[in-house]
Amino acid sequence: MAKLSDQEQVRRDKLQALRDLGINPYPAAEFQINSDSDKIKKDFSEGKKVILAGRLMSRRIQGKASFAEVQDSNGRIQVYFNRDEICPGEDKALYNNVYKKLLDIGDIIGIEGILFTTKVGEKTVLVKSFQLLNKTLRPLPLPKTDAEGNIYDEFNDPEMRYRQRYVDLILNPKVKDTFVKRTKIINSIRSFFNDKNYLEVETPILQPIPGGAAARPFLTHHNALNIPLYLRIANELYLKRLIIGGFDGVYEFSKDFRNEGMDRNHNPEFTVMELYVAYKDYFWMMEMTEQLLEKIAIDIHDKTSLTVGENIIDFKAPYPRVPILEAIQTHTGFEVSNMDENQLRSTAKSLGLEVDDSMGEGKLIDEIFGEKCEHHYIQPTFITDYPKSMSPLTKEHRSNPKLTERYELMVNGKELANAYSELNDPLDQRERFEVQLALSEKGDDEAMFIDQDFLKALEYGMPPTSGIGIGIDRLVMIMTNNSSIQEVLFFPQMKPKQKFIKLSSEEKLILDLLKKQSPIALTTLKEQAGLSNKKWDKSLKFLTQNKLIKVLKDDQGLWVECFS
Repeated sequence: MAKLSDQEQVRRDKLQALRDLGINPYPAAEFQINSDSDKIKKDFSEGKKVILAGRLMSRRIQGKASFAEVQDSNGRIQVYFNRDEICPGEDKALYNNVYKKLLDIGDIIGIEGILFTTKVGEKTVLVKSFQLLNKTLRPLPLPKTDAEGNIYDEFNDPEMRYRQRYVDLILNPKVKDTFVKRTKIINSIRSFFNDKNYLEVETPILQPIPGGAAARPFLTHHNALNIPLYLRIANELYLKRLIIGGFDGVYEFSKDFRNEGMDRNHNPEFTVMELYVAYKDYFWMMEMTEQLLEKIAIDIHDKTSLTVGENIIDFKAPYPRVPILEAIQTHTGFEVSNMDENQLRSTAKSLGLEVDDSMGEGKLIDEIFGEKCEHHYIQPTFITDYPKSMSPLTKEHRSNPKLTERYELMVNGKELANAYSELNDPLDQRERFEVQLALSEKGDDEAMFIDQDFLKALEYGMPPTSGIGIGIDRLVMIMTNNSSIQEVLFFPQMKPKQKFIKLSSEEKLILDLLKKQSPIALTTLKEQAGLSNKKWDKSLKFLTQNKLIKVLKDDQGLWVECFS
């Protein structure tokens, strides 16, 4: 166990003192509340009796009286502790010893009291009795304000906030508001679909074949069955099976997992809402999407327009429809509709994009659009009619066999939704999967697997169907004006915390030399360090074992460089 700080040790001493007084610092019994900070402020009535509970966040002790703030799930309320009110008899220990000396900021307490208004008009609870509900052992990292009003030590470092979200929620009320809105957004979507009698369903997260998207999956192993399984990258193929089974409309809020990079828009675990409706096409889905997003914006903001970063985005329908090939020509000057794979690769390279031989036509077009066009579409815009090579699960376009009936909804320069007229021709679907297999053999680790059972299901017949997937995390980012996906996930994935490594003076010397030149010949570094053979060997071994440096060998000899 790590050494306790002075404050942590003091709190443990107080914990023992409470127990010595016969006070259970972690009582098991229910504490029945009848009010909270929000209700008190809204329905304030002088002299009204209230019972509330929350976390002690501040206090100003002045002899036999003390003003304090208690924070519950809805906010803060001022409370007033008076010694003679709490201890009407001769024994004043509950106030003098317990409240004044043994409670700390962060402790959770239950309060019974009556409402009154202070001389300065502050709505306050006069404490008649209180109970300790939880003694905290670690002090909150509370901000400090100096005499001039400057605030210091705010808990606003992103990495600390994400690693300790529980502290973030206590200290930064606006963060809680983001997650309240997230739930409201999901509820808004759910009510919209339920009103249409679509069925909310659940499909497997562990799948024998990761289908429904082009992405790199996470692989695991089921011991009892002795088979590999994948965490789902999408739930599309299972939901389509349900349409085949006879449901007219199904939707799911799904956790999907993709073993890919992380940035401000991507987390390896994310939430998608997928919907499939029989006897519809992508034109119908565009109109439905407009209606849904309008509703969400109004439910959350009471209007269709909202601020996102430096932009005002309006979700009022209708949204522009722009074919993807037209968008590429507009923003790059290249007409790519008749280009083959080699021509597309050359075009991408001429635009300064990094491409490789494993990328097929679809991926090359996607790369060009993503890098050169996507960011231009700030207002909601449907990018439509994707080439067939980009859309292996999409129905062929009714007027152009090279294209498909697909759209992606762009908002604030990012994809928010992806929708199709779903491919229901089993023979065509098999051919599309075989093209994906060829791409996989070529080295594309995001190419789709062939799902034989899904092909079998299609052969039983799937009605004309339209489907959509909406990225819930990105939707919440937009609706709450957050620029990072980590801000809308309670517990985003984080890199392992770097352990603190104590270095000797010799080890520090070697690292300082490498900061000036890396890589450097081992013999040169040893000469510059000027250490004895024993100290040199010991320092080099320690630094390599802790992955601070690495030693490389080539035709010219041994080299040392900092570990990237």
